[in-house]
Amino acid sequence: MINHPYEVIVVGSGATGGIAALTLAQAGVRVLVVESGDNLSAKQAIGSEPLNTMKRVSSLINGQHRHQIHHPGYWKANPILYSNENSNPYTYPDNSPFYWTQGQQIGGRSLTWGGITLRLSDLEFKASKRDGFGPCWPIGYQDLEEHYSAIEKILKIYGNKDGLEQLPDGKYIGKIDPTPSEIYFGESIQKELGLPFISSRGFGPKNLYSDNGWPVSSSLGSTLSMALSTKNVEIVSNQKVEKIIIDNHNNSAKGVIIIDQKNGNRTKLKAKLIVLCSSTIQSIRILLSSREDNQKGGLVDPSNKLGKSLMDHVSTCKFFTIPNTLSSKFRKENQLTNELSGAGSFFIPLGSNLNKGLNNDFIRGYGIWGAIERFEPPGLLKRSPHTSTGFLIGHGEVLPQTYNRVTLSNKMDKWDIPAPHINCQWGNNEFEMVNHMNNVISNSVESAGGTIAPLQDIFKMPFIEPLITKSVALKENAPPPGFYIHEVGGAPMGSEEEESVVDPFNRLWRCQNLLVVDGACWPTSGWQSPTLTMMAITRRACLEALKHRNA
Repeated sequence: MINHPYEVIVVGSGATGGIAALTLAQAGVRVLVVESGDNLSAKQAIGSEPLNTMKRVSSLINGQHRHQIHHPGYWKANPILYSNENSNPYTYPDNSPFYWTQGQQIGGRSLTWGGITLRLSDLEFKASKRDGFGPCWPIGYQDLEEHYSAIEKILKIYGNKDGLEQLPDGKYIGKIDPTPSEIYFGESIQKELGLPFISSRGFGPKNLYSDNGWPVSSSLGSTLSMALSTKNVEIVSNQKVEKIIIDNHNNSAKGVIIIDQKNGNRTKLKAKLIVLCSSTIQSIRILLSSREDNQKGGLVDPSNKLGKSLMDHVSTCKFFTIPNTLSSKFRKENQLTNELSGAGSFFIPLGSNLNKGLNNDFIRGYGIWGAIERFEPPGLLKRSPHTSTGFLIGHGEVLPQTYNRVTLSNKMDKWDIPAPHINCQWGNNEFEMVNHMNNVISNSVESAGGTIAPLQDIFKMPFIEPLITKSVALKENAPPPGFYIHEVGGAPMGSEEEESVVDPFNRLWRCQNLLVVDGACWPTSGWQSPTLTMMAITRRACLEALKHRNA
């Protein structure tokens, strides 16, 4: 039930939905946040062990999480935060799987976010000027700098000022100390290979939970909670947005049609401004359902780019061990290893400034995220007791290709809404990039005296080893698109309506009171973790919309 009048509808309550609601509410605007999932308590969302493990086993048996189970985050979070794939269907070609992770609850996927916050640089925003491929962003780093800083201040981010061109510094409250093995590893690769090495940036274990019991990396532990405290925001849950109501005579959006997930009842909600924050693929689905070829008087897309050029980060993952003796000089008496977190880890931030010592037959760049001594099990479960365990995960920029796209399939969900059909595959550029990643990872581990090995050869895992050996994350080849949960594109921003779906302030060209601010608006993917940039884009777009409201 909606209890108060509102001016703006924000679709989605995750990272971008939270910052949209906060930005608008702090300006005195009444906001209605529409969320398709449940309203969980913090205790329900976090869960506990061994109950969470029992839920995972049940989800395996009944097929609810066939794809999402492959992501490492699934094994540390409460599985109820991953959507039931049977009741939230999507399709893909038989030979091109896409692993789509959905989070349908208030807080969305921010409740399972790893909490890494990296800024993009103009090397990403203006990459096309360098290599001639694809579009440039219609905005640059200077357009987002103040919004990056404002959000980092709200979120209380940890990090270090490293002065790198490919990774602009932010506003940090401190730095999470590296472990002894991380110090040794970083010095080794800098000395032997000339690779950059920095502490990661993001949330730390010291601020893991907010005062209200929610993870601080979630919207409910930060932005959405702050928005609700203004008393200008109301949330309706279990309401899925089917489409946007369009008035083509006035080139405006009038509202949305929502479907009650408990009974299937459809309702029209009207608003002066609509902000799509429902995650990349869901936002594309809503826009496609609202297009003129799917409803009378619907959205007009002169660019014909809606749904095209879907991207994710291409990745590869390797586990390794390092003898404890190698890092002994950095070890202090009674020192405890730190917990793995967004800032409690490290980066090899190559970006577009790739190591000159290795040939590369691809364009754009990548970074390698890693940690050592952050997740050590009891000694009895280690096959080599006198070693430290680490991982390195490369994730790289994927090129925007029009054949990678989202359309509406003939498959319907239980409320007769067409399911997304996702056709996305890696190209030669991505395969060459992964080869380069694997070479750099191998050389890095070797330079530090370590040994790469399958996870089952490092840990004794009698009960879950069969699942681990089947994990796509641990295969030699790159996991399928969608696996890294960094999907972007499909409704790109640009400077001309013939070349883009939204303008530089995220407004649809012919429907200026409809904003697309989540990952769907990205023209290119960059290599950095995208969430912080999505939030900065959202804040910028909402502040611009407020100028027109006040005028």
